[in-house]
Amino acid sequence: MQTQGHVGRVEKNLYWVTDGGYQAAFLTTPDGVVLFDAPPTIGHNLQRAIDEIASANGVPNKVTHLVYSHHHADHIGASSLFGRDVVRVGHEETKRLLLRADDPARPAPDVTFDAKQTLQIGGERIDLAWHGSNHTPDNIYIHLPGHETLMLIDVVIPGWASFAAFNVNVDVPGSIAAPGQALDYPWKHFIGGHLGRLGTRDDLTLHQEYVTDIVENVRTALATVDPMPFYAKYGDNAWAAVKAYLDTASAQAAAPVVKKYTGVLGAADVFINSTVFVILESLRLDLGEGLYLHP
Repeated sequence: MQTQGHVGRVEKNLYWVTDGGYQAAFLTTPDGVVLFDAPPTIGHNLQRAIDEIASANGVPNKVTHLVYSHHHADHIGASSLFGRDVVRVGHEETKRLLLRADDPARPAPDVTFDAKQTLQIGGERIDLAWHGSNHTPDNIYIHLPGHETLMLIDVVIPGWASFAAFNVNVDVPGSIAAPGQALDYPWKHFIGGHLGRLGTRDDLTLHQEYVTDIVENVRTALATVDPMPFYAKYGDNAWAAVKAYLDTASAQAAAPVVKKYTGVLGAADVFINSTVFVILESLRLDLGEGLYLHP
Protein backbone atom coordinates (compact mmCIF):
# COMPACT_ATOMS: atom_id res chain seq x y z
CA MET A 1 0.00 0.00 0.00
CA GLN A 2 1.24 3.48 -0.80
CA THR A 3 1.74 5.87 2.09
CA GLN A 4 1.05 9.59 2.16
CA GLY A 5 2.61 11.89 -0.38
CA HIS A 6 2.54 9.57 -3.37
CA VAL A 7 2.08 10.62 -6.98
CA GLY A 8 2.14 7.96 -9.68
CA ARG A 9 1.31 7.29 -13.30
CA VAL A 10 -2.00 5.61 -14.00
CA GLU A 11 -1.67 5.35 -17.77
CA LYS A 12 0.27 7.55 -20.21
CA ASN A 13 -0.29 11.18 -19.18
CA LEU A 14 -2.86 10.42 -16.46
CA TYR A 15 -1.58 10.53 -12.88
CA TRP A 16 -3.02 9.99 -9.43
CA VAL A 17 -2.15 11.55 -6.07
CA THR A 18 -2.82 10.16 -2.60
CA ASP A 19 -2.00 11.16 0.95
CA GLY A 20 -2.85 7.64 2.12
CA GLY A 21 -6.43 8.59 2.95
CA TYR A 22 -7.73 10.48 -0.08
CA GLN A 23 -7.11 10.36 -3.81
CA ALA A 24 -7.24 12.78 -6.73
CA ALA A 25 -6.08 12.52 -10.34
CA PHE A 26 -4.84 14.80 -13.09
CA LEU A 27 -4.30 14.69 -16.81
CA THR A 28 -1.45 16.64 -18.39
CA THR A 29 -2.01 18.02 -21.91
CA PRO A 30 -0.30 20.54 -24.21
CA ASP A 31 -3.11 22.97 -23.34
CA GLY A 32 -2.84 22.61 -19.55
CA VAL A 33 -3.87 20.27 -16.76
CA VAL A 34 -7.27 18.71 -16.04
CA LEU A 35 -7.65 17.98 -12.33
CA PHE A 36 -10.17 15.47 -11.00
CA ASP A 37 -11.23 16.36 -7.45
CA ALA A 38 -9.26 18.41 -4.94
CA PRO A 39 -9.33 16.87 -1.45
CA PRO A 40 -8.35 19.36 1.26
CA THR A 41 -6.16 16.77 3.02
CA ILE A 42 -3.92 16.75 -0.07
CA GLY A 43 -4.31 20.50 -0.51
CA HIS A 44 -1.28 22.33 -1.89
CA ASN A 45 0.45 19.02 -2.60
CA LEU A 46 -1.82 18.72 -5.63
CA GLN A 47 -0.11 21.63 -7.34
CA ARG A 48 3.31 20.41 -6.17
CA ALA A 49 2.64 17.03 -7.78
CA ILE A 50 1.39 18.69 -10.96
CA ASP A 51 4.46 20.95 -11.08
CA GLU A 52 6.77 17.96 -10.76
CA ILE A 53 5.10 15.90 -13.47
CA ALA A 54 4.49 18.79 -15.88
CA SER A 55 8.12 19.86 -15.64
CA ALA A 56 9.32 16.32 -16.34
CA ASN A 57 6.94 16.02 -19.30
CA GLY A 58 7.66 19.48 -20.71
CA VAL A 59 4.01 20.60 -20.65
CA PRO A 60 2.20 23.49 -18.92
CA ASN A 61 1.52 23.14 -15.20
CA LYS A 62 -1.53 25.41 -15.23
CA VAL A 63 -4.76 23.73 -14.10
CA THR A 64 -7.32 24.83 -16.67
CA HIS A 65 -10.18 22.50 -15.74
CA LEU A 66 -11.31 20.96 -12.47
CA VAL A 67 -13.86 18.14 -12.66
CA TYR A 68 -15.95 17.51 -9.54
CA SER A 69 -16.94 13.92 -8.83
CA HIS A 70 -19.61 15.14 -6.39
CA HIS A 71 -20.23 17.98 -3.95
CA HIS A 72 -18.76 16.60 -0.73
CA ALA A 73 -16.20 18.88 0.91
CA ASP A 74 -13.78 16.08 1.75
CA HIS A 75 -13.21 15.52 -1.99
CA ILE A 76 -13.33 19.03 -3.45
CA GLY A 77 -12.62 21.29 -0.46
CA ALA A 78 -9.31 22.47 -1.94
CA SER A 79 -10.96 23.68 -5.15
CA SER A 80 -10.53 27.37 -4.30
CA LEU A 81 -6.74 26.95 -4.26
CA PHE A 82 -6.80 26.87 -8.05
CA GLY A 83 -8.29 30.33 -8.47
CA ARG A 84 -11.26 31.80 -10.25
CA ASP A 85 -10.16 31.31 -13.84
CA VAL A 86 -10.27 27.51 -13.68
CA VAL A 87 -13.23 25.99 -15.53
CA ARG A 88 -15.04 23.84 -13.01
CA VAL A 89 -17.18 21.00 -14.35
CA GLY A 90 -19.80 18.97 -12.51
CA HIS A 91 -23.31 17.59 -12.48
CA GLU A 92 -26.19 20.07 -12.38
CA GLU A 93 -27.16 18.72 -8.95
CA THR A 94 -23.61 19.39 -7.77
CA LYS A 95 -24.08 23.02 -8.67
CA ARG A 96 -27.39 23.22 -6.81
CA LEU A 97 -25.93 21.64 -3.68
CA LEU A 98 -22.83 23.83 -3.74
CA LEU A 99 -24.87 26.99 -4.19
CA ARG A 100 -26.90 25.92 -1.18
CA ALA A 101 -23.75 25.22 0.85
CA ASP A 102 -22.29 28.64 -0.05
CA ASP A 103 -18.79 27.40 0.80
CA PRO A 104 -16.04 29.64 -0.60
CA ALA A 105 -13.68 26.65 -0.62
CA ARG A 106 -15.95 24.90 -3.15
CA PRO A 107 -16.98 27.26 -5.97
CA ALA A 108 -19.97 25.94 -7.90
CA PRO A 109 -19.21 24.43 -11.31
CA ASP A 110 -19.25 26.69 -14.36
CA VAL A 111 -20.10 23.87 -16.77
CA THR A 112 -22.85 21.44 -15.81
CA PHE A 113 -24.66 18.52 -17.40
CA ASP A 114 -27.68 16.32 -16.73
CA ALA A 115 -26.99 12.80 -18.01
CA LYS A 116 -23.82 12.87 -20.12
CA GLN A 117 -21.03 15.25 -21.09
CA THR A 118 -17.91 14.65 -23.17
CA LEU A 119 -14.96 16.98 -22.72
CA GLN A 120 -12.32 17.36 -25.41
CA ILE A 121 -9.31 19.07 -23.84
CA GLY A 122 -5.78 19.16 -25.22
CA GLY A 123 -6.50 16.28 -27.55
CA GLU A 124 -7.87 14.11 -24.75
CA ARG A 125 -11.38 12.73 -24.30
CA ILE A 126 -13.12 12.65 -20.94
CA ASP A 127 -16.60 11.11 -20.70
CA LEU A 128 -18.76 12.17 -17.76
CA ALA A 129 -22.03 10.43 -16.91
CA TRP A 130 -24.69 10.43 -14.22
CA HIS A 131 -26.53 7.11 -13.88
CA GLY A 132 -28.75 8.11 -10.98
CA SER A 133 -28.02 8.71 -7.32
CA ASN A 134 -25.76 6.41 -5.34
CA HIS A 135 -23.40 7.61 -2.59
CA THR A 136 -24.86 11.10 -3.16
CA PRO A 137 -27.54 12.45 -5.48
CA ASP A 138 -24.86 13.92 -7.77
CA ASN A 139 -22.02 11.38 -7.81
CA ILE A 140 -20.79 10.84 -11.38
CA TYR A 141 -18.79 8.35 -13.43
CA ILE A 142 -15.61 9.78 -14.96
CA HIS A 143 -14.32 7.65 -17.82
CA LEU A 144 -11.06 8.24 -19.66
CA PRO A 145 -11.25 5.74 -22.52
CA GLY A 146 -7.80 6.61 -23.88
CA HIS A 147 -6.31 5.80 -20.50
CA GLU A 148 -8.39 2.70 -19.65
CA THR A 149 -9.48 4.35 -16.41
CA LEU A 150 -12.74 4.87 -14.54
CA MET A 151 -13.19 7.16 -11.55
CA LEU A 152 -16.18 6.61 -9.26
CA ILE A 153 -15.80 8.03 -5.78
CA ASP A 154 -16.99 6.66 -2.42
CA VAL A 155 -18.74 3.55 -3.75
CA VAL A 156 -15.97 0.92 -3.83
CA ILE A 157 -12.81 1.33 -1.76
CA PRO A 158 -10.41 -1.16 -3.39
CA GLY A 159 -9.11 -3.72 -0.94
CA TRP A 160 -11.29 -2.49 1.91
CA ALA A 161 -14.70 -3.08 3.40
CA SER A 162 -17.08 -0.14 3.32
CA PHE A 163 -16.66 2.91 5.53
CA ALA A 164 -19.31 3.68 8.15
CA ALA A 165 -22.98 3.49 7.20
CA PHE A 166 -22.15 1.88 3.84
CA ASN A 167 -19.87 4.79 2.91
CA VAL A 168 -22.30 7.34 4.43
CA ASN A 169 -24.88 6.43 1.84
CA VAL A 170 -27.92 8.38 0.67
CA ASP A 171 -29.20 5.80 -1.85
CA VAL A 172 -28.50 2.20 -0.92
CA PRO A 173 -30.17 0.56 -3.96
CA GLY A 174 -28.30 3.01 -6.21
CA SER A 175 -24.99 2.20 -4.55
CA ILE A 176 -25.61 -1.53 -4.77
CA ALA A 177 -26.23 -1.16 -8.51
CA ALA A 178 -23.33 1.24 -9.15
CA PRO A 179 -20.45 -1.28 -9.35
CA GLY A 180 -22.31 -3.22 -12.03
CA GLN A 181 -22.80 -0.01 -14.00
CA ALA A 182 -19.10 0.74 -13.55
CA LEU A 183 -18.16 -2.69 -14.87
CA ASP A 184 -20.19 -2.00 -18.01
CA TYR A 185 -17.47 0.48 -19.00
CA PRO A 186 -14.24 -0.75 -20.59
CA TRP A 187 -11.37 0.05 -18.21
CA LYS A 188 -8.36 -1.44 -16.47
CA HIS A 189 -7.64 1.12 -13.72
CA PHE A 190 -10.11 2.28 -11.07
CA ILE A 191 -9.91 5.38 -8.88
CA GLY A 192 -12.23 5.02 -5.87
CA GLY A 193 -11.23 8.14 -3.96
CA HIS A 194 -9.79 6.67 -0.77
CA LEU A 195 -6.77 4.97 0.74
CA GLY A 196 -3.53 4.03 -0.88
CA ARG A 197 -3.95 2.11 -4.10
CA LEU A 198 -5.75 2.01 -7.40
CA GLY A 199 -8.40 -0.61 -8.06
CA THR A 200 -8.99 -3.33 -10.61
CA ARG A 201 -12.06 -4.97 -12.06
CA ASP A 202 -11.53 -7.82 -9.58
CA ASP A 203 -11.87 -5.31 -6.74
CA LEU A 204 -15.31 -4.28 -7.95
CA THR A 205 -16.38 -7.90 -8.37
CA LEU A 206 -15.20 -8.66 -4.83
CA HIS A 207 -17.14 -5.66 -3.52
CA GLN A 208 -20.27 -6.93 -5.27
CA GLU A 209 -19.83 -10.33 -3.60
CA TYR A 210 -19.35 -8.66 -0.22
CA VAL A 211 -22.52 -6.59 -0.57
CA THR A 212 -24.49 -9.58 -1.87
CA ASP A 213 -23.45 -11.54 1.21
CA ILE A 214 -24.57 -8.69 3.45
CA VAL A 215 -27.95 -8.51 1.71
CA GLU A 216 -28.49 -12.26 1.94
CA ASN A 217 -27.59 -12.35 5.62
CA VAL A 218 -29.82 -9.36 6.32
CA ARG A 219 -32.73 -11.13 4.66
CA THR A 220 -32.09 -14.18 6.82
CA ALA A 221 -32.00 -12.03 9.94
CA LEU A 222 -35.22 -10.24 9.03
CA ALA A 223 -36.89 -13.61 8.54
CA THR A 224 -35.60 -15.22 11.73
CA VAL A 225 -35.23 -12.55 14.44
CA ASP A 226 -38.61 -12.13 16.14
CA PRO A 227 -39.20 -8.52 17.25
CA MET A 228 -42.01 -9.34 19.68
CA PRO A 229 -39.83 -10.44 22.65
CA PHE A 230 -38.12 -7.05 22.55
CA TYR A 231 -41.44 -5.21 22.76
CA ALA A 232 -42.49 -7.48 25.63
CA LYS A 233 -39.22 -6.80 27.46
CA TYR A 234 -39.22 -3.00 27.14
CA GLY A 235 -42.96 -2.33 27.42
CA ASP A 236 -43.80 1.31 26.75
CA ASN A 237 -40.20 2.20 25.87
CA ALA A 238 -40.76 1.66 22.16
CA TRP A 239 -37.43 3.08 21.01
CA ALA A 240 -35.51 0.74 23.31
CA ALA A 241 -37.44 -2.22 21.89
CA VAL A 242 -36.84 -1.13 18.30
CA LYS A 243 -33.15 -0.52 18.95
CA ALA A 244 -32.65 -3.88 20.62
CA TYR A 245 -34.42 -5.66 17.76
CA LEU A 246 -32.47 -3.85 15.02
CA ASP A 247 -29.16 -4.26 16.87
CA THR A 248 -29.78 -7.98 17.26
CA ALA A 249 -30.78 -8.44 13.61
CA SER A 250 -27.80 -6.39 12.42
CA ALA A 251 -25.34 -8.30 14.61
CA GLN A 252 -26.72 -11.63 13.38
CA ALA A 253 -26.33 -10.52 9.76
CA ALA A 254 -22.86 -9.06 10.31
CA ALA A 255 -21.23 -12.04 12.02
CA PRO A 256 -20.90 -14.37 8.98
CA VAL A 257 -19.73 -11.46 6.80
CA VAL A 258 -16.94 -10.60 9.23
CA LYS A 259 -15.89 -14.24 9.38
CA LYS A 260 -15.80 -14.61 5.59
CA TYR A 261 -14.05 -11.34 4.72
CA THR A 262 -11.50 -11.01 7.53
CA GLY A 263 -8.16 -11.23 5.74
CA VAL A 264 -9.89 -10.66 2.39
CA LEU A 265 -11.03 -7.04 2.77
CA GLY A 266 -9.29 -4.59 5.06
CA ALA A 267 -11.16 -3.63 8.24
CA ALA A 268 -13.93 -6.14 7.58
CA ASP A 269 -15.04 -5.89 11.20
CA VAL A 270 -14.65 -2.14 11.83
CA PHE A 271 -17.68 -0.49 10.24
CA ILE A 272 -19.68 -3.61 9.49
CA ASN A 273 -22.49 -3.06 12.03
CA SER A 274 -23.36 0.41 10.74
CA THR A 275 -23.11 -0.77 7.14
CA VAL A 276 -25.37 -3.75 7.81
CA PHE A 277 -27.85 -1.53 9.64
CA VAL A 278 -28.10 0.89 6.70
CA ILE A 279 -28.61 -1.96 4.24
CA LEU A 280 -31.14 -3.61 6.57
CA GLU A 281 -33.14 -0.39 6.78
CA SER A 282 -32.99 0.01 3.00
CA LEU A 283 -34.41 -3.49 2.51
CA ARG A 284 -37.19 -2.65 4.94
CA LEU A 285 -38.00 0.88 3.79
CA ASP A 286 -36.94 0.98 0.13
CA LEU A 287 -37.95 -2.56 -0.80
CA GLY A 288 -40.60 -3.35 1.84
CA GLU A 289 -38.92 -6.51 3.12
CA GLY A 290 -39.26 -7.75 6.69
CA LEU A 291 -42.19 -5.55 7.62
CA TYR A 292 -45.03 -7.11 9.55
CA LEU A 293 -48.59 -6.66 8.26
CA HIS A 294 -51.11 -6.49 11.07
CA PRO A 295 -53.79 -9.18 10.60
